[in-house]
Amino acid sequence: MSTNIILPALGESVTEGTVTRWLKKVGDSVAVDEPIVEISTDKVDTEVPSPVAGVLEEIFANEDDVVAVGAPLARIGDGSRSAASGAPAAAEPVAAEPVTAEPVAAAPVVEAVVAAPVAVAAEAVVTPVVATAPVIVSPPVLAEPPAVAPAATASVSAAAPATPYVSPIVRKLAHDRGVNLGTIVGTGIGGRIRKEDVLSAVSAASTPRPATSAPTVTYVPETVSELRGTRVPMSRLRKVIAERAVASMVSTAQLTTVVEVDVTSVSELRDSLKDGFHARTGNKLTFLPFFVKAAVDALQAFPIINCTVQGDDIVYPAVENVSIAVDTERGLLTPVIKSAGGKSVAALSAEIADLAARTRDNKLTPDELAGGTFTVTNTGSRG
Repeated sequence: MSTNIILPALGESVTEGTVTRWLKKVGDSVAVDEPIVEISTDKVDTEVPSPVAGVLEEIFANEDDVVAVGAPLARIGDGSRSAASGAPAAAEPVAAEPVTAEPVAAAPVVEAVVAAPVAVAAEAVVTPVVATAPVIVSPPVLAEPPAVAPAATASVSAAAPATPYVSPIVRKLAHDRGVNLGTIVGTGIGGRIRKEDVLSAVSAASTPRPATSAPTVTYVPETVSELRGTRVPMSRLRKVIAERAVASMVSTAQLTTVVEVDVTSVSELRDSLKDGFHARTGNKLTFLPFFVKAAVDALQAFPIINCTVQGDDIVYPAVENVSIAVDTERGLLTPVIKSAGGKSVAALSAEIADLAARTRDNKLTPDELAGGTFTVTNTGSRG
């Protein structure tokens, strides 16, 4: 029995998604709720999990294909269909998998049902094989696999994974901290190098070493970015961010005003509360929820700042939905605190921490990235 995995509804206004990367390949075992494919939409990048356990038997959509909501993405079964469909392909050396790619060592005696794959290896070393008799595969044969034809070698090398993508944020962090990305093994999806990997490398490099009598200064040239001279296609999410940024420039009046505010009282209040707050809630009390609270109070008193123009009318929203800028490896995203008016500083702090964590872990729903009426950005550790 097999089950089709369909593209689920990813938001009220989302009707389609783009397949960005398959996390599993045909023949792989899949557990319940294990992600099998990454999907990119106009609002969010997300992973689609498998609702059942089994074997990935067939993939219906290739990477970069646009798939409608409700359309099948793949089929999960017990593996019988993928095995049956894979048997005829073994007759061609180029399309066949090398013998050592399958766990043959677990079954030393290979019966006639797998005689076709063994015949491929035998053909490569020009050794006849009788398909009707059992073929004994000993461990030394697995230790030194038979020579592969040049065409098969080219096929295998072409399927080798590319260098893991490194986001500009992580690349800049590595540059600022003097870390060579070529020496780091990424712990992210598909071996992607994350910010945590760079910080771990910095921590390891800063471990105290025995002092020497005469310190030696060695010039280390800057690592030249591999992005120089390249052209990289944007993801669907990046395209939407760029389009909306340009639309904002065209459709809104651009104005910058700077006002200095004395926040000494806020700083003293935060210092007196932050230890107890962290002990009670587990969240750090930053300045951001104070600023959001102040902004919401101002929007309620002066709703003209929160309004939009629709046709010949000025529309004043009945709520204050505050977008919070969050820097991620996939770009700058703005999850929304819905109905922020009336929420306390403690409630805002908890919601900001939750949204930021789920944004960085790519666990937001598309609706949590939509509907903002006002945006607050965070300058972080700039003082």
